[in-house]
Amino acid sequence: NTGRMARDMTDKEILKMELDQLKKEVSTPRTPVGANCQETISFVEGLAADDPLIKGVPDDKNPYKGDKGGCIIT
Repeated sequence: NTGRMARDMTDKEILKMELDQLKKEVSTPRTPVGANCQETISFVEGLAADDPLIKGVPDDKNPYKGDKGGCIIT
């Protein structure tokens, strides 16, 4: 339990833990948002041709379509 762990720690221990976390975060390499957005757009567009949510699913491969009957509520 994280809350209990924090209650059992001294203020100095909590501050040291926070400082260690900040040191990790400041050393994380950063890239501009614009570059990340362009990479994401390219990735999504590259997969769009095979995306069933964009191009749909052929009736013969759709397990929810066909003559299996519908839902009957009695």
